[in-house]
Amino acid sequence: MASPGGEKPYRLYRGGRVKGRVPTASPSKSPPRGPRAPRDGKRDYRGPGPRPRKARRPTRQIRWGREIGIALLLSLLFFIVWAVLGYLAFRGGVSAANKRLTKTARTALTPDKGSLFAHSTSILLLGTDHSAHVSRVGDRHSDSITLLHTDPGHGRLYYLSIPRDLQVEIPGYGTSKINTAYQVGGPRLAIRTVASYTGIPVNHVIVVDFAQFRDLIDKIGGIDVVVPRPIVSKFDCPYASPVRCARWPGWRFPKGKVHLDGKRALIYSRVRKNALDPSETDITRGERNQQVLQAVMSKLAGFGTYVRMPFIGGSLLKPLATDLSANQFLGLGWNKFRAGTTIHCRLGGSSTGGSIAPSEDNAKVILMVLGKSAVQPPAPSGDTFPPGCLIGNVAPGR
Repeated sequence: MASPGGEKPYRLYRGGRVKGRVPTASPSKSPPRGPRAPRDGKRDYRGPGPRPRKARRPTRQIRWGREIGIALLLSLLFFIVWAVLGYLAFRGGVSAANKRLTKTARTALTPDKGSLFAHSTSILLLGTDHSAHVSRVGDRHSDSITLLHTDPGHGRLYYLSIPRDLQVEIPGYGTSKINTAYQVGGPRLAIRTVASYTGIPVNHVIVVDFAQFRDLIDKIGGIDVVVPRPIVSKFDCPYASPVRCARWPGWRFPKGKVHLDGKRALIYSRVRKNALDPSETDITRGERNQQVLQAVMSKLAGFGTYVRMPFIGGSLLKPLATDLSANQFLGLGWNKFRAGTTIHCRLGGSSTGGSIAPSEDNAKVILMVLGKSAVQPPAPSGDTFPPGCLIGNVAPGR
């Protein structure tokens, strides 16, 4: 049957003609296809209103912040572990130093009124001389006598240098040079003698063996001191031959700031005579002792020593004998760190041959050390070594 339009009723296929009924109506449209799911699994928005903004991926900056936070946390943990290891090593060294101090010496000490972090304390520093020189190998003297007084409330440190030849009353032995107290009675009698003469209760003591002191200085990387005047001295010739000692030019220290290793620091603290300045005496020698001790204390409280503490803490205090605990050492270091003012004082008097008769002005200096009187420099007087105090790193008499 022909279609109304006269066309034959076939359907054309790619493979040829096929008979059959030709549809008269176009096929119904297929339903609209839904939105295609994107590759990330999210569907496109088809609703009314503005198209929502796509969520931004985390930026590289956020990831960097997270990585920096983790690095800081790990650094903090490392710092804490390092501090604990350093403290444990240091505490072991302090414990050994406590055992080296005789029990009788502790009985002469006056207990503190509180923590060293907040309360004043007085610490007697005794530098003992064990020179290798044949003529002095048997000496048992306290060649350096310094009383350190802290004043945390006012941020001050006082160093009182006491000449070793100062004539004082030694309990039970009568009048003699103050360094005789250590020679005949050890640290205990030295503590009692200093406390009796100055009227300042001694709360702690540190006995420094200068023969081993150079090892400590080497372990902390040496020290820096300011030499007020150039020094040339043949004190303690290192050679056994007298002929060679005669040709030896002597120890030399230039004026100004110098860096000293342990050996040269020990020599500097021991020099008694200066060929370039005949006026120097045991008083100036004591001032050099004080310089070295203060420089060591500053270096011990420094960051560089802290970094190496886990390795050197156990042997750091080998030259010392003391009653101070590890926490009290930390309190002393804290006072040293935050002290805004350092005051150097000395007792003095008139030379009477090999001894020094005490000056009447020594009592005024003691009041200065206790903060009960204004700091005054050595005043002109008839004393060979006038007593007084100076603020800063320059010892009295310079």
